[in-house]
Amino acid sequence: MDDEAQAPMLVNAVDYKGRPVFKSNSGGWRSAAFIIGVEVAERFAYYGISSNLITYLTGPLGQSTAAAAASVNAWSGTASLLPLLGAFVADSLLGRYRTIAVASLLYILGLILLTLSAMLPSMIGFECKMKNIKSCSPPELQVILFFSSLYLVAVALGGHKPCTQAFGADQFDGQDPEECKAKSTFFNWWYFGVCAGASVTRLIISYVQDNLSWALGFGIPCIAMVIALVVFLLGTTTYRYSIAQNDKGPLVRIGNVLVATFRNWRETPSNMATDQVESREFLPDQSSQQLRFLNEVLLEPNHLKEKYYACSIAEVEEAKAVLRLVPIWGACLIYGIVFVQSSTFFTKQGATMDRLVVSGFKIPAASLQGFTDLTVIIIVPIYDCIFVPFSRAFSRKPSGITMLQRIGTGIFFSTLSMIVAALVEMKRLKTAQEYDLIDKPNVTIPMSVWWLLPLYLLFGVSDVFTMVGMQEFFYDQIPTELKSIGLGLYLSVIGVGSFLSSFLISTIEKATGGDDRDSWFPIT
Repeated sequence: MDDEAQAPMLVNAVDYKGRPVFKSNSGGWRSAAFIIGVEVAERFAYYGISSNLITYLTGPLGQSTAAAAASVNAWSGTASLLPLLGAFVADSLLGRYRTIAVASLLYILGLILLTLSAMLPSMIGFECKMKNIKSCSPPELQVILFFSSLYLVAVALGGHKPCTQAFGADQFDGQDPEECKAKSTFFNWWYFGVCAGASVTRLIISYVQDNLSWALGFGIPCIAMVIALVVFLLGTTTYRYSIAQNDKGPLVRIGNVLVATFRNWRETPSNMATDQVESREFLPDQSSQQLRFLNEVLLEPNHLKEKYYACSIAEVEEAKAVLRLVPIWGACLIYGIVFVQSSTFFTKQGATMDRLVVSGFKIPAASLQGFTDLTVIIIVPIYDCIFVPFSRAFSRKPSGITMLQRIGTGIFFSTLSMIVAALVEMKRLKTAQEYDLIDKPNVTIPMSVWWLLPLYLLFGVSDVFTMVGMQEFFYDQIPTELKSIGLGLYLSVIGVGSFLSSFLISTIEKATGGDDRDSWFPIT
C-alpha cells in the first residue's frame, strides 16, 4: 500500500472501474502482452481468410483471375478503410475497450457465417466438375451468404484493427522517458506478433483449405477469434483506460474548425494568444504558423460571436495536426498499391508454377506469403536489438532513425520487390510460351515456384520498415484523443491502395484485352 502511495499517479487514465491508476499496478508490458496476444490470434483469423481468398474465388466460386483480384482488392480496400469509421466510433462514442469487444463479437459471427457458406455445396448436393473453370456455377445462395459474411468481417475489422493497437500503445505513458522508449519498442514487437500469427496461418490453413476442406479452413480462424476475445477480456483488470478531454467528439471539433474557416475566409484573424498553451498538452510541438489559413477561425469572439464561428487555439492546432499528415499519407499510397499484390497476383503466379517440394507434397501457393512473415520475424529482433542501438549512437535519436526515414527505406525495398516480380513474370510467360501452355490455367508450368522467394523476402524487409514506421508515425503525430483515427489513417493507406490497384487492373484489362488482343492479365 505504501509503494502504491509513492508511485506516480496517471493524470489522463483510469482503471476498469473508473478509479485513478498508478504506474506501478497498471499498463506497461503486463497489459500490452495481453493485447499483442489478441492481435496474434486475430491476425491468424484474418489471414486465414485473406491469404487464400483468390484461390477460393477462382476455384469454388468460379471467377476469372482478373475478376477475383478485383473482388479481393475491393474487400481488402473496404476492410482497410472502415477502420476510419471504427476509430470515430471509438474516439467519440464507445471508447476503445468497448469497441474492441463489440467488434470481436461481430468478427466471430462473420466467420461462423463464412464457414456455413463454404459448407453449402455439400449440404445441398452441389457438385462442380471443373474441366473448364469458367463452367463452374456455384449456388446463388452460397455466393450471397459468402460475400455477406465476408463484408461483415470487414465491418468487424473496422472496429477491431485501429482500436487494438491504439489501446495497446495507451498502456505506455508518453510523458515518462522509460515508458516512451518502451512504446517505440511496442510497435516493433506488435508487428512481430502480427507476422507470427500470419505465418502460422499461411503455412497451415492454406494447406487445410487446398487439400482438406474450405469449411474447416474457415472454421479454424473462427476458433482463433474466440480465443482472441477470451484473452482480451482476461486482461481487463490490468488495462489503463484513457479519459476524454473534451465533451465534443474530436472529429466534430475538427469539422467545426473547417466549417468556421470557410465562413470566416474574408475576415482578419485575431492576434494569436501566446499565453494559451492548452494545446501543447496533447499535440506534437509544431509551429502555429503552419497551415495559416486555418487561423481564420481565431477571431475576436466579442466582435464576431453572433455572425461567425470562432474556435479555440487548441481546436485549430488539433485540426492542423491532422491536415499535416495528408501529404505523408498520399506518398505512402505507392506502398499501399504494392502491398495488396502479395495476396492476389503473386499468389496466382505461384499457383501456376511447379510447387512440388518432396514427392507427393506441393506447397500451397498462399503459403509462400509466409516467407514474408518469417522474414519479418527474423528482421524485427535484429532491427530492435542491433540496428536501433547502433544508429542511435550516431543520430542521438531514441528510435535510431526518424519515422519518415524508416517509411522511405521501406518504400524503396517494396519498389525492388516489384522489379523482381516483373522479371519473374517475364520468365514465367516465356516458359509458358516455350511449352505451349498459354491459356491452359490448370496445367503446371515447368518453372520452380522458388523463383518467387526473393520478392517475398524483399517484401518482408519492406514491411519491417514501412508498416511499422507508418503505425508509429500516424500514432505519434496525432492528437491524444484521435489516436485510433491516426491508426485508421495508416490502415486507409492499404485500403485506398487496394481500390487503386483494382482500378488499375480493370483499366489495363479493358485497354489491353479488346479487339481480340491478349490481355496483360493472362489466365495462364
